[in-house]
This record gives sequence, structure tokens and C-alpha cells, in this order.
Amino acid sequence: MTTDRSQKLKRILYTIKDLDEFSPGLVKSHCSDVAPAYVTKVIKQLSKEGLLNRHIASKNEVYCWSKPNQFDVESWVANQVNGEQIKASPEQDRPRELLLQNGPDSLSDAQLLAILIRVGITGESAIHAGRRISNRFPVAQLAKLVDASLPELRTISKAIRKDSYAQIMAGIELGRRVSLLRDRIKQVPDRIRGSDDAIRYCMKEFHRLAVDGVQEEFHIVTLDTQLGPIGTHHITTGTLDASLVHPREVFRPAIRESASAIILVHNHPSGDPTPSREDRSVTDRLTQAGDLLGIRVLDHIVVAKESGRSVMAG
Repeated sequence: MTTDRSQKLKRILYTIKDLDEFSPGLVKSHCSDVAPAYVTKVIKQLSKEGLLNRHIASKNEVYCWSKPNQFDVESWVANQVNGEQIKASPEQDRPRELLLQNGPDSLSDAQLLAILIRVGITGESAIHAGRRISNRFPVAQLAKLVDASLPELRTISKAIRKDSYAQIMAGIELGRRVSLLRDRIKQVPDRIRGSDDAIRYCMKEFHRLAVDGVQEEFHIVTLDTQLGPIGTHHITTGTLDASLVHPREVFRPAIRESASAIILVHNHPSGDPTPSREDRSVTDRLTQAGDLLGIRVLDHIVVAKESGRSVMAG
């Protein structure tokens, strides 16, 4: 199929290459084995690229070369048929093969984008599209790519379609989540020695709740005698209220696991981790209940999208 297309293009182009001027009708008559609509399409493509000039003579549409004797038929046809298609590149130069061989960190931004774009269009491959986007969003501005809309990226490259745009945005978001989680895992303590440790632990353990939670949820973390985490338990969902958070439900998992202490945890879907008056009231009530049971309430952490706060640290 690629060979047939290449032959048709060459048939048209070698017909007009040495003509000073010509009409579409003339070309169609000399290329009777090629569909007339295809001849028109090729001529318009050449005109769109500025290779042909169009004018009207005796009420007829006439074309002439903008730079006579400088048009390279073979190069133009190769670009139209293959562009810089990934499959047409030597295997050792293809982004996917380079990633598998050397790892993703060996690839340029343009090559990574080419993998996400996957498929190009006639005259513009995924590699070419990746280069265009990389040039528009260089290293210093790469973070702005996440805010780019589909229409904006299409003005950079027509190879960006709905599916490739979705793949680019999904890749960015997945990378962001993995990076955020890895950073937090590195900081997670194996023992809770104070509010800073409690915040780091809860922001990692309840990351999804902090980022995506649409309702308030109340959880606890049970701790052993060395203040190491034993497990986490979901207690209730809904606006935090002292009357709804019953000590019996809160301490049941702690008693079952013979926990020495617990951390209270809940989220603020608003994104603001600042403790409310009700948060402090719930903390005081459960701290008193814990004192009676011999299970210490070590802290109460509010988790939100960007950060966490301790209710007990003030």
C-alpha cells in the first residue's frame, strides 16, 4: 500500500516537475491512471506548503513552481509516505526500543512524548510531533504542559488527537502520583516519635484520601508499645462531629489489636488542613476516653491535598 502511494505521487510529480506552469486538468490528462481527486489533493498540498504558486489565467486555475528546479521529488515523496515514522527508523533509533534497552531516563523529552503520542499522521510522525511539543515546552517550562488543552497542542502539531492527548495527560498524572508517593515513602518513619512523624506517616498512608476524598472520613492508626504502626481502620464517613464519633467504635480495633496508642486521622476535602473547633472537641473527648482505657491518643492529624496538620500540636 505504501509502495502504491509512493508510485502515484512520483507519477504526478515527475509529470509536473519540469513544467513552467500547468493546470490541474493538464496533470489529470497526463496521469489518467491516477484518480483525479488524488491529483487535486497533491497539487493543493504542494500549494499549501508554498512549493507552488496559484493564479488565474483566462478564467482557468494555473500553477507554477515558486522555486523552479529546486524541488526534490524523491525527498518530498519519502517525507509524505514515511514522514519520520517510528517504524521507518532504524530499530536502534526508535524511542520504544531505546527505552527497553537503556531505560526511560536515557530518553529525551521529545522521545518520551513520541512514545505517548504513538501514531503520527501523513507528513508528520509521532517523533516529529514529540519534537514540536518539546520545543514549545522546553525544560524550564515543561511543567506547564499539564495545563495545555487539546486545541492548544493541536496548534503545535496536527498529530495530536484525542487519544494521544489523553495518553500524554495520563502519563503526566501517573508520573506525578508516583513521584509524590516515592518522595513520601522515603520520609515515612517506622516509629512515631512526634507530630512531624505522625504527619509524614499519615500523608503517605492516607494519600488517596487527602487528594481525592470528597467527604470527610475518620480513621485511626493503631500503634504498638514502641509506637510503631500496627494497622489502619476506617471508623466513619461524614462531617466530623463529637456525637457521631463514638469512643466505643474508635477504640474497638485498638483493643482487639492490643494497641498501646492510636493516632486519629481525618481529611478536609476543602484542601485546608487547619483544625476546626469541632476537630479539637473530638480530640479532647477521645483523649479522655483513651486515658480511661489505658490507650493513649498520641495525635490527631488532619490530611489535605497539599499538607497535613496536627490538631494537638496547636
